Amino acid sequence: MNNEETTVLQASANVFRAHGMTTVFGNPGSNELPFLAGLGGDFTFVLGLHEQVVVGMAEGYARATGQPVLVNLHAASGTGNAMGALTNAHYSHVPLVLLAGQQVRRTVGQETMLANADAGMLTYPLTKYAHEPLSATDVPRALSQAVLEATTHPQGPVYVSVPLDDWAQPALPDDDLLTSRSVTVAGGLPADLADELVNAVDQGRDPALILGPQVDAAAIKDPEVYSQVVRLAERLNATVYVAPSPPRGPFPTTHPNFGGVMVPGIDSVRRRLSGHDTVLVIGAPVFRYHRWEPSNYLDPGTQVWQLTQDPSEATRAPFGRAVVADIAAAVAVLAENVQDRGVRRSARELPAAATSPHGMTGTEILEVLNEQVRDDVVYVNETTTLDLDYLERVAMDRPGMYHFPASGGLGFGLPAAVGIALAKPDATVVATVGDGSANYGISALYTAAQHGTRTVFIIVNNSGYGALAGFAERMGVPDVPGLTLGGINFVSLAEGYGVQATRTTTREQFAAAYRKALEAEGPVLIEARVV
Repeated sequence: MNNEETTVLQASANVFRAHGMTTVFGNPGSNELPFLAGLGGDFTFVLGLHEQVVVGMAEGYARATGQPVLVNLHAASGTGNAMGALTNAHYSHVPLVLLAGQQVRRTVGQETMLANADAGMLTYPLTKYAHEPLSATDVPRALSQAVLEATTHPQGPVYVSVPLDDWAQPALPDDDLLTSRSVTVAGGLPADLADELVNAVDQGRDPALILGPQVDAAAIKDPEVYSQVVRLAERLNATVYVAPSPPRGPFPTTHPNFGGVMVPGIDSVRRRLSGHDTVLVIGAPVFRYHRWEPSNYLDPGTQVWQLTQDPSEATRAPFGRAVVADIAAAVAVLAENVQDRGVRRSARELPAAATSPHGMTGTEILEVLNEQVRDDVVYVNETTTLDLDYLERVAMDRPGMYHFPASGGLGFGLPAAVGIALAKPDATVVATVGDGSANYGISALYTAAQHGTRTVFIIVNNSGYGALAGFAERMGVPDVPGLTLGGINFVSLAEGYGVQATRTTTREQFAAAYRKALEAEGPVLIEARVV
């Protein structure tokens, strides 16, 4: 087809093809119909029944592939539905391109039904780039910019609103040039700064490493990063912690140097780092606290360095020296140049599960998962009552093996598991999700059933918002209403969506059901009642 005959939609589709973005997650609306109908047969549309689920599935897919993913949203209303999930994508630095439909261009100023007034501001500040092109002919270029913004560090979601009548307009001849565009950021660690950082950690008497999601994201693209982080920890004989509320698993939990997950409170972090004179934070903010624990940030004499790909993470930190650099390049330099202290630690044993005479406990579920760890299993966790236990009790030894919501917004687990399964059809995705969280993303079961995904959904049912109950106790307000749930039949819900399901109340029942689910052909849900 020559350029004179090319439409804005065709030129835009070519941009997406050039970046390998031919899988589209969405929930269609009237403003989006011309776009969806005009895509070529090489595009695959994955239907979600709610936009929060749509974005969650897309995030899971992007996490698993390490590539940008296209999401189609319905104007302002669909975007609003997606915002809860967008918080997770933002703080996980996941490259999503959110494409929203807009009303006919000439009617937007009238704020007609389904018009998106001031579209560029709607997703702020959760997107790196948000825009509505000022003319139809600028749509392909704007979408090209959006993809490059999403994939250039710091990676993150972007948002473009396009009027529905723009797609049929003629494209510019020069739009062909967009398909060969690329952006390369040469952000290694300069020699003088590398020397200073190496010297700082070498002089540390008891150094600690704190690792975040950028490490795991880099390791998915280059597995050597994972090995280099391990080598760095071993040469320094450093204790390795995972940053608070880790959205990914950046270090093997079976390694002798693994020290666990940082509790997300100021005083908890201070006490955990007490005794470590040198702390190197790699690929994480300093720090994403959650619990309010008034305290000094650090004990006197603790020196903190931060390596991050996100300039905003560097500038907003309340303490420490920050370096903005490519994580893979920086880790390689450090692993090669720090002094080897010649000390290796003995094997680490996983803690035993807590038990109760009144029924199965959450940590017993984790122990069963650990007994059945396999190379093809990827774990998604949205059980906020078990977030600190999960990485310490389940053996994780490769990048991309663990996923957790970065913002704490509920509804991540079920959709993300489906998205990861679609991206990695040879994997078995095991998602542990609390009964409170499950209700925010339950319609993802429909998509799992329709696509026959290899997913095991484990609803950890304690009949309430257990994490909130714990917070209420710590805050001295134990009588908060609305924290108890009951009467929700997750087995019936799953079967209604087309997913086979079973209920368990003991460890023995759960272990048997889980072993069977791992061998199933399609999605399976296990409702696990816990005390």
